[in-house]
Amino acid sequence: MTTDTAATATTTDAAGAASPAEPAALSERLAEVWAELEERLDRVPILRALAEGTVTIDDYRRLLFNLRQQVVDGSPWISRAASNFDIDHFTLRAAAIKHAEEEHRDYLMLERDYVAIGGSLDELRAGRKNLGSEALSGYMFTYADRPNPVGLLGAMFIIEGLGAKRAAGWAARFQEVLGLADNQVHFMTYHQEADGAHTGDLQAILDSGIIDDAAADEIVRCAQVVARLYALQLEELDR
Repeated sequence: MTTDTAATATTTDAAGAASPAEPAALSERLAEVWAELEERLDRVPILRALAEGTVTIDDYRRLLFNLRQQVVDGSPWISRAASNFDIDHFTLRAAAIKHAEEEHRDYLMLERDYVAIGGSLDELRAGRKNLGSEALSGYMFTYADRPNPVGLLGAMFIIEGLGAKRAAGWAARFQEVLGLADNQVHFMTYHQEADGAHTGDLQAILDSGIIDDAAADEIVRCAQVVARLYALQLEELDR
């Protein structure tokens, strides 16, 4: 989302109906959520095995299999959120539509990686979500159904942040341990650049002073929930 996407995220007016949240305070609250997520990710079995160098190609195949079942829902929930922004939130709606278009082919990259490491495309597409992915997708679609779901900026903080800050590092480590080629980790490496741009736009919104206190609370709460559920889907592979 670009910096103009939150132009109507707060309802501040001449009568002082709402006051902007302190950007630094919001950033600090989100930083705390991120720190808690990092600690939880360090305890996820497959990521611990990756860090220790004991991860296997079967582990990587399972990871892609499980991620795909949730990634395929990304563009649909963003599109649903777009449809629930009213005319006063037109720029947010337009930005969500653009973002959905950018995301709707992501799962195809993941599928190509999966096939490149010997996985069956038919089996991948016939797979079901694990427990964590069911919870994460369910939450995202439910939240996207709310009128003017500005709190989803918190979800983007987590999801895009993982792509920008962690995915490329995971890809490099999988390559180092398993000897994988670039075309077998493309989904992860791609998101360092793509999500890096998205997080920059998002941070500009959060720092702009146009988010009111109520919206800030929603953003932080949504970030907390999505952080927990994202970690859960990594913990519950194949369940």
